[in-house]
Amino acid sequence: MNDAALLEHATQTIAVGSKSFASASRLFAPATRRSALMLYAWCRHCDDVVDGQALGFASASLDARSPEQRLAYLRAQTRQAYAGEVMEEPAFAAFQYVAREHQIAPELAFAHLEGFAMDVRGARYLTLNDTLGYCYHVAGVVGLMMAQVMGVRDAAVLDRACDLGLAFQLTNIARDIVEDAQAGRCYLPETWLAEAGLAPPQLAEARHREALAGLAARLVDAAEPYYRSARAGLPALPLRSAWAIATARGVYREIGVKVRDAGPHAWDRRQGTSKAEKLGLLLRGAGVAVGARALNEAPRPAALWQRP
Repeated sequence: MNDAALLEHATQTIAVGSKSFASASRLFAPATRRSALMLYAWCRHCDDVVDGQALGFASASLDARSPEQRLAYLRAQTRQAYAGEVMEEPAFAAFQYVAREHQIAPELAFAHLEGFAMDVRGARYLTLNDTLGYCYHVAGVVGLMMAQVMGVRDAAVLDRACDLGLAFQLTNIARDIVEDAQAGRCYLPETWLAEAGLAPPQLAEARHREALAGLAARLVDAAEPYYRSARAGLPALPLRSAWAIATARGVYREIGVKVRDAGPHAWDRRQGTSKAEKLGLLLRGAGVAVGARALNEAPRPAALWQRP
């Protein structure tokens, strides 16, 4: 597949898989956008393969393989990509390009795959720190790779990029509690569930929406210091990249606010932002990106979860 076809595949993938990030990604400089879209396409593909889906929908072609076999396939394909072999699968051909172009360490790619392995193993999360460990693998690592695509190499700035991934995933978990429960998954800390008198199998039941709303609000509140920390990393990015990331940050944070404010009705429909809201957040993101350059960077709070 040639470079233009790879970019087209990646563009179509993000258009279906993440309308929030698709909007923000248009702000990147062309070369950065190309790599960011290709990296996203690989992440989305890995997620779908493990779940036996294609862009979030069931795929009969993968049903014959067990989740363990699918995960083994992803690991093997990732090793082959790093070994320089010709990759037939577009998502892996795209990832191979990005990894080579931006020196993405294999450790980061395999750390991301470990997040899917946690789902396959049915990992449990006793405390918020345990949940954050999962968030690191499925989203924090993606933040690290995306930052490298934008040219970041400074460890302190990479910490901020990881923080944004953690905040995004905490927001996703709050929004998707019921959907995840219906799929037999729970990422809420078990200590929180115990305090609320709930067990994972009960989270999909409508009669527990009031208690669920309290737990979702706790998650949204837990994401806030990570969103604040991420803002401090914006001045280290090229201005267009800072604008794109500030916009994505604003969109995801707004989704969390909607989940919290909707209370027990948060799961009556999937929470998101309208086109008009995205436009407003895009304009606000410009102000955030420029304004962050005038601020003195505060030290990253020691209480925040620290990446490995």
